[in-house]
Amino acid sequence: MTTPLRVLIVGTGGMAHAHADAYKAMNSVQIVGGVDRNPEHLHAFNAEYGITHAFDSVVEAIKWGEFDAVSNVTPDAVHFPTTLPLLTAGKHVLCEKPLSVSHAEAVQMADAADAAGVVNMVNLTYRNIPAIMEAQRIVASGAIGEVRHFEASYLQSWLTQPAWGKWDEEEQWLWRLSSRHGSLGVLGDVGVHILDFATFVAGANAAKVSARLRTFDKAPGGQVGEYVLDANDSATMQLELTNGAVGVIHASRFASGHMNDLRLRIYGTLGGLDVRWEDKQSVLRACVGDNLGTAAWEYLEVPPVQTNYTRFIEAIRAQQPVLPDFARGARLQKALDAAVQSNAEGCRDIVLE
Repeated sequence: MTTPLRVLIVGTGGMAHAHADAYKAMNSVQIVGGVDRNPEHLHAFNAEYGITHAFDSVVEAIKWGEFDAVSNVTPDAVHFPTTLPLLTAGKHVLCEKPLSVSHAEAVQMADAADAAGVVNMVNLTYRNIPAIMEAQRIVASGAIGEVRHFEASYLQSWLTQPAWGKWDEEEQWLWRLSSRHGSLGVLGDVGVHILDFATFVAGANAAKVSARLRTFDKAPGGQVGEYVLDANDSATMQLELTNGAVGVIHASRFASGHMNDLRLRIYGTLGGLDVRWEDKQSVLRACVGDNLGTAAWEYLEVPPVQTNYTRFIEAIRAQQPVLPDFARGARLQKALDAAVQSNAEGCRDIVLE
């Protein structure tokens, strides 16, 4: 019988339920503890999932030590201080995105994970979408030739409609609008997803970035209770990739009519791909070969893929690395930092070394 792999969940807010549900569905995985400074959240979460151990800090959990791996589901600014001691303790870590709030911190995390020799992974959840993974395979195969141009978007509308909850009343939304509470705005929350999505499929990293970020008036005085609403609500970026391709990326929480939709159109010398995740449906279309002459697009079948959670656990059991890792998270963070710098400096190009 396989020895159960023991998982600790750090941060027991909304997204923690996705992690816990995934682990509960796996054979020989046991969620053994929860960590949260909010005792109400922590005890409700533990009760829901039958978790027996509760801690108000990572330090206390490490002292206990009876776990093998960790899902870090804390707010963005808390990833760095909570993950480093876990790595030092030799624990495998799956961390929510973005990896940190600065490139310098993200590099420290990647270096620490490498030094510890543990499995490390960033939960870029759209790597779970079959159309994205198949599109990456097709581009890597050379089927669309050399990539020249792309356009990508991540569109949400929760600032214009209450389908997910009331953003001006509920903590789970308000913290995402406040830099004081660790938010990088839409750029860090979903911009990191579409940046990964686009560059992963294109097979190249960002080499040059220019960006414009915008925060819109949403409440009297720009504040709701303790939350100063200063984080960006919309972001636009122009990118040049290391393979010479150029493209545009945009993300917004004001995209009325879009609940949670991602798109990527990518064009090469031999064809193009249209990748979509809309209304929770994964779609991939291609225009290649003889169809180029008539600009005809065909729908492609896409094979199922394993989730990040499954691949994380399997990598631990196999004692092998897994992607996207902390090094990938650090590279993405460098581009996000460049976007913030570009916006502050009149949207000028920032070259990534």
